[in-house]
Amino acid sequence: MATNDVLTYDAPAEREFGYAQAIRSGELIHVSGQLSFDAAGEFRHAGDFAAQLQRTHANIDRVLDHYGATRRQIITQTLYVVDLLRNAPAVAAGNLAYFGDHRPASTVVGVTELTFRGQVVEISFVVDTTLPA
Repeated sequence: MATNDVLTYDAPAEREFGYAQAIRSGELIHVSGQLSFDAAGEFRHAGDFAAQLQRTHANIDRVLDHYGATRRQIITQTLYVVDLLRNAPAVAAGNLAYFGDHRPASTVVGVTELTFRGQVVEISFVVDTTLPA
């Protein structure tokens, strides 16, 4: 279920935790932490950082597509990473590959665990739809 301003996938976690994937507020779109979930809302790729990051970026693109936005309009992102010291090189490489020459403000937070067993990355972000696509 989705409207122009609020995006939900009616995934189990949305119902259990009471949140939306994203919400538009004026020209900004605030996006909940995206992670490695499939179209049915099931978590995938436990323990596999590279696969989770790739699936998470695909889910970010899905949110952007819903709002007619692009990666170039992401103004800030926050990454939550389990075992940050080990995964920092993969975070950097994935970020450069995903954004190319675009440089959003970015914060990376090392955490001891995330919501799902084997989850190692989650990314929340804000989009400014007034920026060039």
